[in-house]
Amino acid sequence: MAEDIQKQNDYVVLARKYRPQSFDELLGQDALVQTLTNAIKNNRLHHAYILTGIRGVGKTTTARIMAKALNCIGKDGHGGPTINPCGICENCRAIAESRHIDVLELDAASRTGVDDMREILDGVRYKPTNGRYKIYIIDEVHMLSKSAFNALLKTLEEPPAHVIFIFATTEIRKVPITVLSRCQRFDLQRLTIETLINHFKNILKKEGLQAEDEALHLIAKAADGSCRDGLSLLDQAISLGGGIIKTDVVKNMIGLADRNQTFDLFEKLLGGETEKVVQTLNEMYKNGAVPLTILQDLINITHLVAKVKIVPSFIQDESLSETERSLCEKTAGIVSVAVLSKIWQMMIKGLSELSLAPVQIDALEMILIRIAYSASLPTPAEILNDIKKNSNLRVSAVTPAIFSEKKAEVVLPRTEDSPAGAAETTGAVFDSPEKLLTYLEAHKKVLLCYSLKNDVSFDNFSDGTMSIAVSEKINNDFLLTLQNFLIEATGKKWEINVRRGQLGETFADRERAQDSANKKSVSDLPLVRAILDEFNGAKIETLTRKTLVENSEDDAVSFEDNNPYFDEDI
Repeated sequence: MAEDIQKQNDYVVLARKYRPQSFDELLGQDALVQTLTNAIKNNRLHHAYILTGIRGVGKTTTARIMAKALNCIGKDGHGGPTINPCGICENCRAIAESRHIDVLELDAASRTGVDDMREILDGVRYKPTNGRYKIYIIDEVHMLSKSAFNALLKTLEEPPAHVIFIFATTEIRKVPITVLSRCQRFDLQRLTIETLINHFKNILKKEGLQAEDEALHLIAKAADGSCRDGLSLLDQAISLGGGIIKTDVVKNMIGLADRNQTFDLFEKLLGGETEKVVQTLNEMYKNGAVPLTILQDLINITHLVAKVKIVPSFIQDESLSETERSLCEKTAGIVSVAVLSKIWQMMIKGLSELSLAPVQIDALEMILIRIAYSASLPTPAEILNDIKKNSNLRVSAVTPAIFSEKKAEVVLPRTEDSPAGAAETTGAVFDSPEKLLTYLEAHKKVLLCYSLKNDVSFDNFSDGTMSIAVSEKINNDFLLTLQNFLIEATGKKWEINVRRGQLGETFADRERAQDSANKKSVSDLPLVRAILDEFNGAKIETLTRKTLVENSEDDAVSFEDNNPYFDEDI
């Protein structure tokens, strides 16, 4: 009994037991290792480093290895800084056991105040006792208070030659720029699924344990690039499986549905098989799958298929399992990127719906029903092409008034010194409101142009004089602004007669009436009418001028796929 208790107390979790002790064991941080190697070789060590990355990627571990590398004295006791610390000398062993007197590891989350920082920095001026450098490792440095950062700044700017700071943080944006500018920054990368799987296999081999490849793949994927998270899940899976890591145990452990069932559900969604979608979903739910996890898994699958469709070579990526590769081969060729994008958007929107729904499985059912129904619907472009191919409808000649957009011309006098077509700042001739408004638009006089269109109606207009009606809401400086502009543009003072009260028809009224007429004329075209009928309740929101192509065989005007007259805001 006593031996069993002792064995239980001696157990060390995998994340601690297999923590890297040298740069060779550090996973996925080649850039950092290369930089430090060059710095040590060339004796160009920086006085402060900051390590950033997601949780569990190795920031604190890297800081400890750096402390070893800088303080290692070698097996013979005469070595200098090295990228390959021996791990045997007293300095290496003391740092590994967190008992080195010159390597101070601090948690900024629990010691955030300025007094804490001053207490820590009191020892900076003293030389190291046993090591070559006095090293301060401050974890979660972004948690320090503003006063604590200020207390740190002076020392950080001009530290003694024997002091090196190593900061670690998951929230690099919360660290003041004044601190960042004094540090050499390293961004530790997320570990790839392949890297994590290989790491798991090496550990299991040393532990004498077995695991199914699919189970390790699921754990690596759930770890989301974090080695510590992955090893914690691996520890849990070993306990649940009694020493053997099985796929079904891992799925139940992290709330995943059977992967094959999820793939089957995705295929049914693409096929628009609504009834089978609901049946498969209910079966997965009965087997213990979590609605939120199902939706997240479907989102990942949608992204995977879209990625393979855009980058076909990705299907050979080693991070893909055989089931994922098989699904991509089956679906990528039969579904368009447009449909995948539509499904993606609906699923992302569904995440917020799940969080608000009183019963998540019911909400997920409605989300998937909506997706299954819409996935089988053709896109507007496909409907347009189908109508054009399968009907005898033709777009006949369009009312010329819709397409006439003749701009009013502004006549500018030309001097001998100015080239043809060059605009002068003065000398313009306005003999109609249209020419005035055209000139204003061309010279980007937006506010004045807006007022003349919306809040003014013209009773009379000729070169040098105008009679206008203005609304009550018009700006008090309007007349002065208008007069100054006319003097500047035409070189003469204008006579402006103004009355307040009921406006006549404004230019804005004319434009709205013309726009309505244009929309009616376009909507009366047979092809457009057919499209609007196909989409019940649809309407034309905006019109965009595009080139019309003449059909040489029957002299009918047709719409080209990439050159429609109207914008599909319907």
